Amino acid sequence: MQSLFDGVKDFNTSDFLEHQDLFEKIGRSQSPHTLFIGCSDSRVVPNLITKTLPGELFVIRNIANLVPPYREVEEFLATTSAIEYAINILNVKTILICGHSNCGGCNALFMDADTAAKIPHTTKWLELAKNVRIKMNNLRIVNPSIREWMTEQLNIVEQMNHLLTYPYIAKKFEAGELDILGWYYIIETGEVFNYDKNQNKFIKIE
Repeated sequence: MQSLFDGVKDFNTSDFLEHQDLFEKIGRSQSPHTLFIGCSDSRVVPNLITKTLPGELFVIRNIANLVPPYREVEEFLATTSAIEYAINILNVKTILICGHSNCGGCNALFMDADTAAKIPHTTKWLELAKNVRIKMNNLRIVNPSIREWMTEQLNIVEQMNHLLTYPYIAKKFEAGELDILGWYYIIETGEVFNYDKNQNKFIKIE
């Protein structure tokens, strides 16, 4: 716990001072250029991966970087409301869905019943990726490493498709006013692969 307090002290005497003018500029308003939808995994750090400063990314993080399809209900909708705010109020120009290697959420798509019973809310949440699980089960891939990265990459594409169920996103995307990107980040190498819609595959960013 003490390390958290020490971190604040270090921030105030180093990083904050280095960017003090920026913090004063964005202190009362924000105009991020990108909505970053990533996994809650502690190893995924959006600003570190993209080398962006405070104020540039509007960030949503949840298990397995999932996007619920658009719907109008009376529930409390955390991810959906954040997407709505980013697009309709902040007017971001890019939506980036970033998946990653060794994703526990994607791996949990194949967990046994006993494990699922211990995490009922997570199990329910992962229904948003049920099409990914079905596709992977139909492929019957035995090699666990291949199944892992294919699941993670298929999930990114699936969530990109979910974004287009939002009427205001589809409208802006079709008008060329909004870009939708899919990235696959490999934690142990630092490599990032961008999804190429025309080639239907992920290509390393170099």
